[in-house]
Amino acid sequence: MSMHGADSRASIPRRAVGGLQQPLPPLAVPGQRQPPESAGTGRHAVVRERVGRRLYAIDGIRLLAALMVAMHHYAGTNRVNQPGNAIWDRRVSDIMPTVFRFSSYGWIGVEIFFVISGFVICMSCWGRTPSQFFVSRVMRLYPAYWFAVLFTTAVLVAVPGVWERLRPREVLLNLTMLQSGSSVANVDGVYWTLWSELRFYLLFLLVVMTGLTYRKVVVFCCVWGAGAMLAPVSGFPLLELVANPDGAWYFIAGLALYLMHRFGQDLLLWGILALAWLMGQHELGQRIDEVEHVSGWRGSVLIFTVFLLAMVAIALGATDRIRWKWLVTAGALTYPLYLMHYAAGTAMINRLRDTMDARLLIVVVLAGFLVLSWLVHRFVERPVAGMLKRGLATSFTRMRNAGQAG
Repeated sequence: MSMHGADSRASIPRRAVGGLQQPLPPLAVPGQRQPPESAGTGRHAVVRERVGRRLYAIDGIRLLAALMVAMHHYAGTNRVNQPGNAIWDRRVSDIMPTVFRFSSYGWIGVEIFFVISGFVICMSCWGRTPSQFFVSRVMRLYPAYWFAVLFTTAVLVAVPGVWERLRPREVLLNLTMLQSGSSVANVDGVYWTLWSELRFYLLFLLVVMTGLTYRKVVVFCCVWGAGAMLAPVSGFPLLELVANPDGAWYFIAGLALYLMHRFGQDLLLWGILALAWLMGQHELGQRIDEVEHVSGWRGSVLIFTVFLLAMVAIALGATDRIRWKWLVTAGALTYPLYLMHYAAGTAMINRLRDTMDARLLIVVVLAGFLVLSWLVHRFVERPVAGMLKRGLATSFTRMRNAGQAG
């Protein structure tokens, strides 16, 4: 990932020239002579020096969000706080009240993921072709996901009684990651977020196809935001499916934050981010009322606001000095951990709940999944992603050559 922040003296939009980030020229003032740009010194040199750096702080936030979600699923959901539940057999708030109180807010990690996804996707595909964008998403999403589907299915076969097993044909359809489009259940409930991610990728691919610019991404944010606002009252299921009103504003917030990171802050981007916050706090309240039932609106909005402020600090360069190498590993563990922790983890808790203290059991299960996530990253994601990259690159080359020959 590239890493650069806003200049401390002024917030001037930037443009990409020859692969490097450059400040956009100031607005022309009638009658005022504009100074010549210096290509090799000053502000430009600082920007060039930052190009290519990784955003280590985002890696750390991603792992923190994944751990929040895992803690929520293990000790903070409405389900685990019911008497006689299949996971703990009694209310978690009776077993460990303090852990339950904090874990009940862990679901906000999903909204954090969506914001980070908007930021990272915009960053990773800037200057790329549609085929490169497609290949990068396939490499990133599918290797760990395929393993997770098979792993979770195997665990649910070996440890029945907590979750209903799907039929083989439904498990096989899950391997496509498109099961939600066919109204087929997920092997693991956490996969619902991937459906939101896929719809975002397909929409953003339209912008990538035209070549990303500051203006095009801003227009995309505005058009998608308008669609997300109109969809719930439109009476058109297709519009609601495409606009994704439950997740759109979090992705839009991430896109606005990346534009701040790349071009500098301005009033328009702050306005988009503020609107995303306003729409987001409303969605948080709806989710509490309709799904979660365990946490409060004020606490949820506070956590979400603190996270957005942290992302603003990252976007504007306040965390440029954070370059801890272990954060790279932390970021790599996030996706496998998220995919594998829920169904398999709660099934294991069900079997082990009487063998040790509940708090220790959660720590042991989380530690086990972190180790497994590293193994999946090292021995599944890396080699399979490499094979997919080579194979798809060859396929797109053949497609281009066939088109030219035709």
